[in-house]
Amino acid sequence: MSIVVQGVTKLYGEQKALDNVSFEVNTGEIVGFIGPNGAGKSTMMKIITGFIPAASGKIKINDIEVGTDNIEIKKQIGYLPENNPLYPEMYVREYLGFVASIYNTGQSKKSLIDNIIELTGLVPEQKKKIGSLSKGYRQRVGLAQALIHNPGVLILDEATTGLDPNQIVEIRNLIKEAGKEKTVMLSTHIMQEVEAICNRVIILDKGIIVANEEKNNIYSVLKRPKQVIRVEFDKMIDKSLFTEIINLSTILQINSYIWLIEAEGDVDIRPSIFNFAVSNKLTVLSLQKQESNLEEVFRHLTNL
Repeated sequence: MSIVVQGVTKLYGEQKALDNVSFEVNTGEIVGFIGPNGAGKSTMMKIITGFIPAASGKIKINDIEVGTDNIEIKKQIGYLPENNPLYPEMYVREYLGFVASIYNTGQSKKSLIDNIIELTGLVPEQKKKIGSLSKGYRQRVGLAQALIHNPGVLILDEATTGLDPNQIVEIRNLIKEAGKEKTVMLSTHIMQEVEAICNRVIILDKGIIVANEEKNNIYSVLKRPKQVIRVEFDKMIDKSLFTEIINLSTILQINSYIWLIEAEGDVDIRPSIFNFAVSNKLTVLSLQKQESNLEEVFRHLTNL
């Protein structure tokens, strides 16, 4: 295991920011760590990286316990905090050279800087001051400093906040590539981000883990019917006509022409709906199977 969290509790005065939190993250996993504002996500990440202590519990990074050897822990981790603190007066290469010298990897500093600038797409901006860079390129600099010492564990807190769609895709690809060999924890408010790049999802609410599932299994918590079909006809019809279609559990009329049909069982009912339309001389204007999404799961588990 790369990250093992056991029974971690964190108090701020009498308030519990984290309440007996436990989970594990393996090498090669990209885990989405999500929750409402104030759920304790950033607190958990700061504890994992050794920036703040827990009130109780244990955390191990690559079998090293956090708190026993924090210098060694920081060698193992690349961390991009939410506010991405940088030195705006420093040049990009100068800053990355400064970070590389802190880690003292034993490798050529120039080689490290050249490689990470190429990897993170900073070549066009490498001779500029950080303060003159766009938000997107500053995020790249933040990722570059997190990756420059080739850590086994990558902790990213809101890595794509404020980026435009093109920049988001580029950063996603970079994270996915890093996740092939590293352990990645990604905290974000963007559900599409988690669905696009994560293998597993951990949802935190009020300091407690309310879900810890493989991404493809997370939707099962909704306990919704196996099929939800949205159909639009060209005419108004009476609800009673739908009795011709078997296995329907719920029929909801959205407007005069659109219906939401829920059904149990594994047999796709869309052909039955089409045949129903033909027998009743209806034209099907649209027929869609509604898929569950992570936002729906998130709202269900955090009561939003």
